[in-house]
Amino acid sequence: MPRIVLASHNTHKLGELQRLFVEARLPVRLVSLADFPEAPAPAETGRSFTENALIKARAAAELTGVAAIADDSGIEVEVLNGMPGVRSARWAGPSGDDQANLELLLDQVSDVPAEQRAARFVCAMAHVSPDGTETVVTGQWPGRLATEPAGTNGFGYDPIFVPDGSQVTSAQLSPEQKNAQSHRARAVAALVDALRATYPTPREEQ
Repeated sequence: MPRIVLASHNTHKLGELQRLFVEARLPVRLVSLADFPEAPAPAETGRSFTENALIKARAAAELTGVAAIADDSGIEVEVLNGMPGVRSARWAGPSGDDQANLELLLDQVSDVPAEQRAARFVCAMAHVSPDGTETVVTGQWPGRLATEPAGTNGFGYDPIFVPDGSQVTSAQLSPEQKNAQSHRARAVAALVDALRATYPTPREEQ
């Protein structure tokens, strides 16, 4: 069974992807960078989620010699011309403080009426093979910004993001509800579909 390294040390992300890959019957063994302690974290210098996902996946594939998967995600606000975008985790400064990021974003749109508070979460996922073959997919979760935080589930901007068709924030959704519709879930589903030809199930090989 071929091995794929997830370019992350996040055990929750690893477990989620492992479960989804099993459900999709992709015959691969997914491991994390924790299995490669010498792996450095590359500088995320890309100007888009796609570029940053590729930077991380390429670095992991080159270091480990096996195929790698990486993702990059954040929130884009229409009235801010798509910002914070790739700077989502550092919007209030390099410390990456979720609360400070959230408060700054709310302050920046405090005078924006409800009908102009459109926003979306975006996730790009990249798969890079040792031979240089690259696959990139994206998932988007459209919605709008609330006027004040609500909910204790999730993290980051979840307490101020109201998905389209919902009256509550993504931080008020259960983990199961969020995982079924989030930008990351949509990106994973697209990646699974894209990788079926690369990693066919035994039935497909016959």
